[in-house]
Amino acid sequence: MSRSSGPDAPQIPNTRGRPFANGNPGRPPGSKNRTTLLAAALLEGEAEGLVRKGVELAKAGNVVMLKFFLERSLPRDRLIQLDLPEMNFADDAVEALGHIMRAVSEGQISPSEAAALGTLGGVDKIIDG
Repeated sequence: MSRSSGPDAPQIPNTRGRPFANGNPGRPPGSKNRTTLLAAALLEGEAEGLVRKGVELAKAGNVVMLKFFLERSLPRDRLIQLDLPEMNFADDAVEALGHIMRAVSEGQISPSEAAALGTLGGVDKIIDG
C-alpha cells in the first residue's frame, strides 16, 4: 500500500513505528524547543512583575486579563450534593432523571451539571434503550 496515487507517481511506503534511522532515538523526552528556551531566558526573574501587572490591568477593568485570571483561578467543576433514588431496575432511571430535572428547575444545579449527571449515572443510555 502506498501514500501516492496514479500510475506514474513514485511509490512511498507507509512507515510504521519510529521514523528515525537505527541508532537514532530522536529527541530526548522532556527536551524543549530553542524558542521555548529563549523565551524562558528572557522572562527569567520577570514572572512576578508580569503577574502583578496582569492583576493591575484586570483590576483596572481590562476584560481580557480579568477573564484570563478567572479562568485559571476558579474551579471548573463544583461539588454538588443531590439525593437520587437507588437504581436497581431500568424504570428507576426515569425517577432519577425526574430528581435531576427538579434540581435544575429549583436552581440547585445547572443544566450542564444535570447533563453530566445523566451521563455519569448512565440514565441517558437506560432511557434511550
